[in-house]
Amino acid sequence: MNIADLPNFGSKSQQMLAQAGIHTIAQLRKLGAVRAYVQVKQSGVNASLKLLWAMEGALSNRHWQDVVKNDRLRLLLELEDAENDFKR
Repeated sequence: MNIADLPNFGSKSQQMLAQAGIHTIAQLRKLGAVRAYVQVKQSGVNASLKLLWAMEGALSNRHWQDVVKNDRLRLLLELEDAENDFKR
């Protein structure tokens, strides 16, 4: 199984992850959605928050819209913390 087999990912999402050096499901799981999203952004990719929702959904086997509905605030707070950690 590879990243293309996960739910929520189209070819554009896969390209964004690859550009950030994330090529396997194991790498994505190890990073988690928030850290993977930060890594994608740091690679220069102009990714929207939909990528964060898609990654979280893929890792938890849910549709990205379910993630937005139920986990949006938690993920945004985690993202803020991760971005602040990177700036230090």
